[in-house]
Amino acid sequence: MAQALEAIMVVCFGISWPLSIYKSLKAGTAKGKSIFFLIMIFIGYISGISWKLVDGNITYVFWFYVLNGIMVSFDIALYFRNRQLDAKKGA
Repeated sequence: MAQALEAIMVVCFGISWPLSIYKSLKAGTAKGKSIFFLIMIFIGYISGISWKLVDGNITYVFWFYVLNGIMVSFDIALYFRNRQLDAKKGA
């Protein structure tokens, strides 16, 4: 039961990342994004992955942590790309 609840939590969090990535791509600006927030979320997913590895509890939930971590890291990369675009627009 605990694993199912954890999976629901991670999937619900994960639903927001494709939308965030889409908005980052479409907007082409870093305005309104918080790199601190993105990095804190990324650290949280890395911690979840590490906990699963240390505990030896590699189940399907582990792969949701990995997928979410990949999506957040992509959004972080878009933040820096968009920040460069903002700098070019300002110059």
